[in-house]
Amino acid sequence: MKLLMSPPSPFARKVRVLLREVDLLDRVAEQQVSTSPLASAPDALAANPLGKIPALLRDDGPALYDSRVITRYLNDLAGAKLYPDSSLYEVLTLEATADAIMEATVAMTYEVRLRPEAQQSDDWIDAQWAKAARAIAAIDARWMSHLHGPLNMAQIAVSCALAYVDLRHGDRDWRDGNDALAAWQATFEARDAMQATKP
Repeated sequence: MKLLMSPPSPFARKVRVLLREVDLLDRVAEQQVSTSPLASAPDALAANPLGKIPALLRDDGPALYDSRVITRYLNDLAGAKLYPDSSLYEVLTLEATADAIMEATVAMTYEVRLRPEAQQSDDWIDAQWAKAARAIAAIDARWMSHLHGPLNMAQIAVSCALAYVDLRHGDRDWRDGNDALAAWQATFEARDAMQATKP
């Protein structure tokens, strides 16, 4: 199998961390693809009609896309327990919250990098950051207990989302007022799989 990915993508990083945590690197090769909403790479378009990454090319079926679909598939393939039955819907909700942080902050990045300066909207950027900031604060206030205990996909997703904020929007200082989450992230991002996938 082959994973179409780009190292800075937080969505791709979720999958790349999972591959390392459940020992699937010998079964899934990583192929770096340079793609954007304005210029989709042919490989990405062939795998996903939206041209987005990550996409997982399989030998025995059509390509899978959307990071949450890929992570569920690989979790099952490995016989892992990153989506435990006992807290499945909590893990899925927290993973969705992390993905929403990624979506908002990637949109902020695209606004600055892909639109001409005269067309950029500070209001749009601020609105996207408000979404991300509310989600980060909600995790700190209500979800910390779910970030502890055996490894699950919500933990990976949250850490990848926060690391992307640091990468592209470090001046926003998400740690301010989110002390518990900041302390957790300092520990989690030291994991070998996180360090190996750091863009």
